[in-house]
Amino acid sequence: MFPEYRDLISQLKTTDHHFQHLFDKHNELDQQIKNMEARIVGATHEEIEAAKKEKLVLKDQLYAILRKASATA
Repeated sequence: MFPEYRDLISQLKTTDHHFQHLFDKHNELDQQIKNMEARIVGATHEEIEAAKKEKLVLKDQLYAILRKASATA
């Protein structure tokens, strides 16, 4: 996710607790969605779609933080 911001992501994960929380939650949701789609974890189609939407919201929030941080760097 966001390979062009790899260094900034590493930096923010250690200096910005809010960013780290969002990043970890995004990764947890990603794994949860993979498990649901692979039928490792039982879930309805609606639950999978809701998780994907939540993950997308988190990704948008992460991107906004990255853009702001790179503009001020």
